[in-house]
Amino acid sequence: MTPKVVLVTGVSRFVGAHLASRLAADPEIDRVLGVDTLPPPRTLLRGMGRAEFVRADIRNPLIAKVIRGAEVDTVVHTSLSAHPAQSGGRVAMKEMNVIGSMQLLAACQRSPKVSRFVLKSTTAVYGCSPRDPAVFTESMAPKAMPSGGYAKDAAEIEGYVRGFGRCRPDVSVAVLRMANFVGPRIETSLTKYFSLPIVPTVLGYDARMQLLHSEDALAVLERACRSELSGVFNVGAQGVLLLSQAIRRAGRVELSVPGALVGPVSQFFRGTRLLDFTPDQMRFLNFGRVVDTERLRNEFGFTPRWTTVQAFDDFVQGRQLRPVIPAARVRAVERGVLAAARALR
Repeated sequence: MTPKVVLVTGVSRFVGAHLASRLAADPEIDRVLGVDTLPPPRTLLRGMGRAEFVRADIRNPLIAKVIRGAEVDTVVHTSLSAHPAQSGGRVAMKEMNVIGSMQLLAACQRSPKVSRFVLKSTTAVYGCSPRDPAVFTESMAPKAMPSGGYAKDAAEIEGYVRGFGRCRPDVSVAVLRMANFVGPRIETSLTKYFSLPIVPTVLGYDARMQLLHSEDALAVLERACRSELSGVFNVGAQGVLLLSQAIRRAGRVELSVPGALVGPVSQFFRGTRLLDFTPDQMRFLNFGRVVDTERLRNEFGFTPRWTTVQAFDDFVQGRQLRPVIPAARVRAVERGVLAAARALR
C-alpha cells in the first residue's frame, strides 16, 4: 500500500529528515510533511526535496489542525530524543517525548483519514541488567524496568500507542524497536564515544553490542510506511560485537575505569561536551543488549543489509578513523615481547 499524504515528526534531525527525503522521492506519494519545532539544518533541508517543512510543536493541540487540514493518512513518529543536553534538560526532553507523543496520538485519534501509524522506538525499552537473557524477543519484558531517561520515555510512549491502537482498531500500528545506530553519516553518542582517541570502559565488563546501520534504519522505516502490517518488531543487524572488539577495530586505546570512578568520568565528559552519556546508555556499555530479529525477517519481510560488524566497519572507514597507535609500532612491540619471552626460556 502506498500512502498518499505522510507526516514525519522530528525532521530537524538525521533520521526524520532523510526519511522525509526518501518518501518525497516517490512520485506515487502526493505530499510529505516534515514537522519539528526548529527547521532542519540547511544541508538536511536541501536534501528533503519536495517535502514540506511545517514548523509545529507536537506538544501543542494545534498539531491536530495540521493533520486534519492536510488529510494525512500515514504518520511516522521519529522525534523521540535520547539527549537531555540537546533538548534543554531532562524535564524538557521528557515533556517533548511523552507529552508530545500523547498530543500526536490524540490528534491521530480524532482524524478519520489516518490509517497508518509508525513509531520509531528503541530496544532500550528492554533495559540493561546483569540478569538479562542472552537474546530478547518482542514478547519478553525487561528484568529491570528502566528507571528514567530515554528508555523510560520510550516504554511509556509504547503504552500510549497500544491504547491508541485499541481506540482506533481501523488504524494499522507498527512499533519498530531499533538497536543503536552507527554509520558514516549519522552522529550519535555511540559514534562520538568510539571516535575518542582514548575510550573509557568499566573495569570487569565487556558488553555484547548489536548495532544497526543508519541506512538500514531508514530503509525499514520507509518499508513500514508502505506496509499494513501491525505489531512490534525488533530491528537490529545480524551478529554481535564485543565492546573491546569494537574499540580495537576503531583503532582506539581502551582505558578501563573502576566502577567507583564511572560517575566522575561521565561528569567530566559531559562538562567538556565531548559526550552526553545518560545513565541508561552507561548501563548499555556495561551489560550490552541483543534482540531476536526473526519476526522482522519472516513476518515483516526485511533483512538488514549490513551485519553488526559490517555496520561498525563502515562507520570506521567512513569517518576515516586512524589507529591511535600505528599498527607497525604494535607489531614491533609484539615482536619484542616474543623475543624477550624466548630469551627467558
